[in-house]
Amino acid sequence: MGNCILHLFDGVSLIASDDTWIEGDAIRQLQTTKALDGMRHVAGMPDLHPGRGYPVGAAFFSVGRLYPALIGNDIGCGMTLWSTDLDASKVSLDKLDKRLGNIDTPLDESWRELAAALAPADTGFDAALGTIGGGNHFAELQRIDEIYDAEELPLDPRQLLLLVHSGSRGLGQAILDEHVRAYGHAGLAHDDAACAAYLTRHDTALHFAKANRELIARRMLERLHAQGKALLDVHHNFVAPATVFGERGWLHRKGATPSDAGVVVIPGSRGDYSYLVAPRPSEHGLFSLAHGAGRKWMRSECKERLIRRFTPAQLNRTKLGGHVICEDKQLIYEEAPEAYKPIESVIAPLVDAGLVKVLARLRPVLTYKTRGECC
Repeated sequence: MGNCILHLFDGVSLIASDDTWIEGDAIRQLQTTKALDGMRHVAGMPDLHPGRGYPVGAAFFSVGRLYPALIGNDIGCGMTLWSTDLDASKVSLDKLDKRLGNIDTPLDESWRELAAALAPADTGFDAALGTIGGGNHFAELQRIDEIYDAEELPLDPRQLLLLVHSGSRGLGQAILDEHVRAYGHAGLAHDDAACAAYLTRHDTALHFAKANRELIARRMLERLHAQGKALLDVHHNFVAPATVFGERGWLHRKGATPSDAGVVVIPGSRGDYSYLVAPRPSEHGLFSLAHGAGRKWMRSECKERLIRRFTPAQLNRTKLGGHVICEDKQLIYEEAPEAYKPIESVIAPLVDAGLVKVLARLRPVLTYKTRGECC
């Protein structure tokens, strides 16, 4: 079990195996974060990669202070997984593509009542509800490729699943900007009124993000003439009170899946598998798991690396037979499978460390990024 939980420095651990791609800059960012006032433990996941000052794919436990900058600008970014009644053996990808149309635009009037019931009021970002956004956000129809254990989450292999990855859209950015203007990156004392005010807005963003994912899923199902049911929903970017190694404090996650929230999905790139796993919560992993494959290349270098090898049209088809809807010619290169770590190199160390049990492998069928109008 311990072979894949590496204790790098005092209070800094990394879950990885010998063939897990980990950049030196990401390790240095773990060290920098551990030096913050009150920070007790930092854990990097197998999808760890450098972020803007702080690493992505990590969890951080502090006592006495919490750090909004660690959560970042997309508070509540996460994933929801839905079952559908779409028959995997009968669907036509061209027909699904055509039915889906453009879901970058705001919800029309017919959705307003449901949106008002699901989302928090008066955020100023209602127009973004039901839209995916840019970057690594996506919605994807998946088929069950293999079931390893059907007991913890029963699945029908004949039916497609719908995975949605999105967050709080511009709301999270507005909350972070307001905080940084007022307090910089110094964090907030847990008993300060400013901390309570941030947590109230933070929780509003979590509410917004969860509602947004549900609205995206329902919007897609309506376009596809399908019925569906939510199987799970988890946040990847948030802070919560926790007790770790006997101390009461704050557990921050930045691109990390909670391992204390039941069955979760850990996706690969658009050209790779995703895995449904049953977590085995552990303090050594700060009750967290990887949230995906993790970037291998910086966005700024992807197009230059790939443009001589692939056209945008070629990147709209994957080696697993999936179709990708992405009409942003820069984004299609930034989000190419080659820019990400192989998902097996992320899942294997989690299994070897005893942190997850794999339940099923999922194959991408149709991935929606953007019709060219996102953000």
